Amino acid sequence: ERSLCNDTNGLTLCFQDWNVTWYTPHPDLTQCFQHTVLVWFPCFYLWVCAPFYCLYLRFYDNGHISISSLCCAKTGLCLCLAFFGFLEMVYLLVERSRDIESHMVFLLSPIIRSLTMILAVLVIHLERLKGFRSSIFLFLFWTLAVICSLVPLRANIQAIIDEGFSADAMRFVAFFTFFSLQLAQLILSCFADQRPATLKPAFVKVQLVKGYRSPLKAEDLWSLREEDTSEKIICDLEKEWAKQEGAMNGAQALGYKLSEQTQLLRKLHKEQSSGFCLLRTLAKNFGPYFLTGTLYLVIQDVFMFSIPQVLSLLLGFVRDEDAPLWKGYVFAFLMVLLSCLQSLFNHQYMYTCFTVGMRVKTAVMGLVYRKSLVINSAARRTCTVGEIVNLVSADTQKLMDFVVYFNAVWVAPIEIALCLFFLWQRLGPSALAGIATVILIFPLNGFIAKMRSKLQVQMKYMDGRIKLMNEILSGIKILKFYAWENAFRERVLGYREKELNALKKSQILYSISIASFNSSTFLVDFTKIAFAMFGVYVLIDEKHVLDAEKVFVSMALINILKAPLSQLPFAMSTTMQVSVIEVWNAMNVDGVVIDNGTFSWSKDSTPCLRRIDVKVQRGSLVAVVGHVGSGKSSLLSAMLGEMEKKSGHVTVSGSVAYVPQQAWIQNATLKDNILFGCERKDSWYQKVLEACALLPDLEILPARDATEIGEKGLNLSGGQKQRVSLARAVYRKADIYLLDDPLSAVDAHVGQHIFEKVIGPNGVLKNKTRILVTHGLSFLPQADLILVMEDGEITEMGSYAELLSRKNTFADFVKAFSVSERKESATHRGNGDMGSASIQTMEAISDTEQEQDQEEVGRLTQADKAHTGRVKLEMYVDYFRTIGLAFIIPIIFLYAFQQAASLTYNYWLSLWADDPVVNGTQVNTDLKLGVFGALGFAQGIAVFGTTVAISLGGIIASRHLHLDLVNNVLHSPMSFFESTPSGNLLNRFSKEIDAIDCMIPDGLKMMLGYVFKLLEVCIIVLMATPFAGVIVLPLTLLYAFIQSFYVATSCQLRRLESVSRSPIYTHFNETVQGVSVIRAFGEQSRFILLANSRVDHNQTSYFPRFVATRWLAVNLEFLGNLLVLAAAILSVMGRSTLSPGIVGLAVSHSLQVTGILSWIVRAWTDVENNIVSVERVKEYAETTKEAPWTIEDSPLPSDWPRSGSIGFQEYGLQYRRGLDWALKEISLSVNEREKVGIVGRTGAGKSSLALGIFRILEAAKGKIFIDGINIAEVGLHELRSRITIIPQDPVLFSGSLRMNLDPFDGYTDEEVWRALELAHLKNFVSGLPDKLNHECSEGGENLSLGQRQLVCLARALLRKTKILVLDEATAAVDLETDNLIQSTIRTQFEDCTVLTIAHRLNTIMDYTRVIVMDRGHITEMDSPSNLISQRGQFYRMCREAGLV
Repeated sequence: ERSLCNDTNGLTLCFQDWNVTWYTPHPDLTQCFQHTVLVWFPCFYLWVCAPFYCLYLRFYDNGHISISSLCCAKTGLCLCLAFFGFLEMVYLLVERSRDIESHMVFLLSPIIRSLTMILAVLVIHLERLKGFRSSIFLFLFWTLAVICSLVPLRANIQAIIDEGFSADAMRFVAFFTFFSLQLAQLILSCFADQRPATLKPAFVKVQLVKGYRSPLKAEDLWSLREEDTSEKIICDLEKEWAKQEGAMNGAQALGYKLSEQTQLLRKLHKEQSSGFCLLRTLAKNFGPYFLTGTLYLVIQDVFMFSIPQVLSLLLGFVRDEDAPLWKGYVFAFLMVLLSCLQSLFNHQYMYTCFTVGMRVKTAVMGLVYRKSLVINSAARRTCTVGEIVNLVSADTQKLMDFVVYFNAVWVAPIEIALCLFFLWQRLGPSALAGIATVILIFPLNGFIAKMRSKLQVQMKYMDGRIKLMNEILSGIKILKFYAWENAFRERVLGYREKELNALKKSQILYSISIASFNSSTFLVDFTKIAFAMFGVYVLIDEKHVLDAEKVFVSMALINILKAPLSQLPFAMSTTMQVSVIEVWNAMNVDGVVIDNGTFSWSKDSTPCLRRIDVKVQRGSLVAVVGHVGSGKSSLLSAMLGEMEKKSGHVTVSGSVAYVPQQAWIQNATLKDNILFGCERKDSWYQKVLEACALLPDLEILPARDATEIGEKGLNLSGGQKQRVSLARAVYRKADIYLLDDPLSAVDAHVGQHIFEKVIGPNGVLKNKTRILVTHGLSFLPQADLILVMEDGEITEMGSYAELLSRKNTFADFVKAFSVSERKESATHRGNGDMGSASIQTMEAISDTEQEQDQEEVGRLTQADKAHTGRVKLEMYVDYFRTIGLAFIIPIIFLYAFQQAASLTYNYWLSLWADDPVVNGTQVNTDLKLGVFGALGFAQGIAVFGTTVAISLGGIIASRHLHLDLVNNVLHSPMSFFESTPSGNLLNRFSKEIDAIDCMIPDGLKMMLGYVFKLLEVCIIVLMATPFAGVIVLPLTLLYAFIQSFYVATSCQLRRLESVSRSPIYTHFNETVQGVSVIRAFGEQSRFILLANSRVDHNQTSYFPRFVATRWLAVNLEFLGNLLVLAAAILSVMGRSTLSPGIVGLAVSHSLQVTGILSWIVRAWTDVENNIVSVERVKEYAETTKEAPWTIEDSPLPSDWPRSGSIGFQEYGLQYRRGLDWALKEISLSVNEREKVGIVGRTGAGKSSLALGIFRILEAAKGKIFIDGINIAEVGLHELRSRITIIPQDPVLFSGSLRMNLDPFDGYTDEEVWRALELAHLKNFVSGLPDKLNHECSEGGENLSLGQRQLVCLARALLRKTKILVLDEATAAVDLETDNLIQSTIRTQFEDCTVLTIAHRLNTIMDYTRVIVMDRGHITEMDSPSNLISQRGQFYRMCREAGLV
């Protein structure tokens, strides 16, 4: 021992004495190695890594952890270990001083060890101060220390056995004590310390346990880490962007003070390749973190390629009967260790990728939202709400896939090259046959990938379908009034059919790709590559024999080859599909610039405002008048900067408030709509409510100003919406008010009140600059300046007196209309009770309801709710029933056949490998190769069959489910649409249907493939080592437990994520529609914060889901590695009875189990998570439906109604059970051809009559008869298609003008032109380039409001039914056009019964009868002249309107 490390051989002996270490039945390491490398290696790890770790801790602070018993125990043990080191040093100096002179290594080791323990104490306390509850850094140190002590432990035990304990008792006691303390430290490092005061629990296991015990709720989820929040991500992105922008031109001077974020986004258009600019910015921000993931991937690859080498050694050991048994055990354990390390690094890489993917998704959603706040009107016409919703749902998901698979693009070729290099080592030039096969397969798959990317038109059809659905949901009331549901249903199904056809072709191509590749999706062996390699190998030289080592190591390498070969096409197609550039450029439209002079709606269109020259004095009232379509609203848009400048200059000094012509109302409470993000000041708030005539409305609303208003103000009438919109602007106290005809939608007396209290010389805005677009005449004398517009030009300008004295167009116009309409500008539309829309909560509430909580009473919309618990079995049954047994039985049979072929094929290979070698050759090689090839071919055919069958089955199911969803939604009553946010419905039609289309079939393919593969592996392992059954059974139970643990939580997280996605869509939808108002009020930053919080809330449930998936995969792969260990160890133990072929077969297959197990659960979870989509789509089957559209064998005459008489018999109507009656016992008969006007104050019940006649609301009591037939016994479509309404809100759908007039194509072109002529639109339509095929944009935004109203009139003229209901239908048109319309109605509907809900009172003065309503009763009913003479309510209304 004295010559240890110091003789002639020196230190080299400790590494090179293989006789001691390897070539012996009792292996050991040299003493020198034990005292140096094994002691120093863990210490070296700690000292080298500690500085970097301390630097890392410096940047992370999770709060402070107080000293706990665990911390004390760890510190105490470390100090004991350090003390032991010093004791050993003293002992050596005293007892062994002579030895130390020649062996300094003895003294050096304890010193190093003691100093390292002191360093460990410092690290423990630094982690405690930084709030780190557990330490992977120290855990690795203690693990290394214990592993390195195992060799001396064995040596000491051996020494005690050989020499006895008393030989060196002191040394033995010291070593065992030291080892025990190290082991105790390792055990303690597995436990987490107490939580810092500032930290929320964020452990996956805690969440999984909670999710297993009871369904998770949103409040159980951890909040996002700061670095994952929208604010942090977008803030960092913008900083990076600012740097890139710095290299470009300086910021352009803008008239408005835009937020920094908006300015940054505005500048984007300067760089044409802004998509690449976006990619570059994303790469700079997320690149470094992504590269750490790439490092994990590289390390994982090192371990992955080591496993076949160890398998080769194990098979060599089985073949060599003289090899000592311990070597077999070393190879078995080494293989399992490498497999475990590969799993850990692989999942760490996946975790990093998913985190980056999530951040990229957040970034893109945030940027798209900010972009939607700055796009101009022209861009908004080309980029619809539906497309933006699709952008933030489907396209961002593709971007995440791109992040996850991006590394495969460059790593896969390297992995393929390495595989082929190792195969060359085994099989020589025959490996080139495998390369040739790959090269032949690649062009085919490249071609298929290209074909599939062409089939991305599926996305185009999906966009079209979602866009159309969004419009249907927006205009559902019009569809119901006109009975147009079927026409639009057919349009939706047309898109859907094209979408499914594209999907079907894409899936068949994918199946060909899979069959040609036998892709990893099914863990099917790469039969073609194996067949080519082995075939060439045995055929080129008959001396070439296939032994177990060659066969199964090659098969293990081919198995590795599967992953990169299958990922590469997927990665390439994902990269093709992710057009971030397209995502971005779709919305990359020029920002708006405020200028003056000449304006157009887009760069390329002709100017719609020319030679505009206006000077508005501060504090003055300017009125803008002109015919329909003369450019009045465009002038305001130009002042707002919403139009494209062509020339000139505009300055808008001061803050702006804007009231659009069509009021934009948020889905929020009435109070929130008025405050619009401002602080509430009670006295001013009350003053605004009073000035805007909203106090009477508050009395009617169930929860006063806490009542929730539906999307787009669904449960308010036109007048109420306009007054809320005006109140929002007035509350703002801005400097400049742009008012786009706000008085058109209100009653005469209300209009007068609003003008006097708000807009006029004595109103609350008297000192503000007011620009008022109006069709009224009576307000004009009080204006400081009047602008008269015609064809986009200001033809006259001056005060009222000046313009009259000039005796031009304006003076003639005033003269013609002032007699009949002295005060008629105030006498615009009667403000219908709750507008035709108020299906919900709009009448006075009963005593019982008043006792309810205000908030509950005022609630209207239902938030999307998540189901809880596991998905019900009936969901699976429903799904499979829609596919049908005819499809399911062949699918199962094909899978069984495919796996049977695979099993036979592998077993055949093992028999071949065990074939004895006679004279250096194997017999019947050709036959074996033929059978081998035939089995591989059979497998390929079965793979193609299964994938096609499942894809087609999935398409059948999704077609049925989508059809049911469309039918269920369209058959729902109006109340359903008021209480269901459109985001919820759009979520069903986009994300959920997409999941049913693609995710469920893909999940089923994977799951069935892996389940059958697992059966095959178990059969093979049990055939080789039947004793493995003892291990397989407990592993199966443990597996089932972990799986059920995970699926319960994962499924609930998926539901929570789905539910939290709907509000994002609703918010995007609302923002895009009200973007001009949001911009005018400068509220972008508040809306951005709202969007951030909704995106973050969604990611809060997404993040734990993918973390839980990683937790599951790691646990399952460790379970799988236990099976590998069992198979390997049992093979080593039974090598005398087992052949190398069967051992190779069993071990190489057991190595696949880790992957198979985690894929089964992943696939199962995907199926279960996505079957939630079936559950959510089927939800609407259970909601209440309206009455049937048609009644079979109906006795209804084909020409009903002939006369058009209407009778109400004690008719009563309620908006909701428990609410007061909207109509109370109305008894009334209207004779044929009679013209009846209906008038009354707000909430009188005027529009309720119209809703009752069309059965939008069903009668609560009494009956309505038309031509003597009770309408309750008639099908809804039969009723609604035989009577006509011109509604209050003119809704148009995107599509041709002709489609908007006649969606069923039931009329000839001549009839359509005649209707347009009568509606005074013929000249306008003739002037359009496409005439009747003129494409209307979403909501008809490329027509003015007046023109849209005239289109609605043309619809009525085309249908020409016996009963016409006018619901305040001419409010948005000027007086001259209104007169023309009234004369058209009088002549064209002379032989019809006309019910007019009063607008301008003069239009009903020549009607046969006028009905005056109040609080649901008819208070007066007679001819107009008689009612005036009675001096009742009607007389007072006429007096207010200046008619008497």
